[in-house]
Amino acid sequence: MPKFEPLKLPGAFLITLEPVGDNRGYFVETYRQDLFAEHGLATNWVQENQSLSSQKGTVRGLHFQRPPHTEAKLVRVLQGIALDVIVDLRVDSPTYGQYEAIELSESNHRLLYIPKGFGHGFCTLSENMVISYKVDAYYAPGAASGILWNDPDVAIDWPVTHPIMSERDKGLGTLAEFESPFSMP
Repeated sequence: MPKFEPLKLPGAFLITLEPVGDNRGYFVETYRQDLFAEHGLATNWVQENQSLSSQKGTVRGLHFQRPPHTEAKLVRVLQGIALDVIVDLRVDSPTYGQYEAIELSESNHRLLYIPKGFGHGFCTLSENMVISYKVDAYYAPGAASGILWNDPDVAIDWPVTHPIMSERDKGLGTLAEFESPFSMP
């Protein structure tokens, strides 16, 4: 059975899977709706996304979708290693503006459950890193937004100083400029 561990940011969970192995390799259940429901977590996934970052030191994020398209995510690394980062953007949360960073890899069998109202990003710690995530809302380009990866008010301890990034992500605003539409459930 997977282990569900609540993180310091309310509503976020680290889920560690328990593979069963033999001389052929292993088998692992990566998702069970009943176990997620027991922990009060979203289980109505409507879309699954996958991305490849070919270069170590790539940063993607910190992304989110504005209401009414907010989304919970279930993230895991299929190949390589990533430092996955979430930021609490719920204005009435006691941890507003705080972040949590979790190493996800193909070998540690961890998933990160991210509730609605969080910014999400990651940094690749290996080449050819493949990440997959389920979401409970469809991608809505007009609702896509984000916070600057190196915002000094959030002060994320990234393992890179000059990451490989998209121009869009380089131009995101800061938390101080952000008027949060998110609140605690």
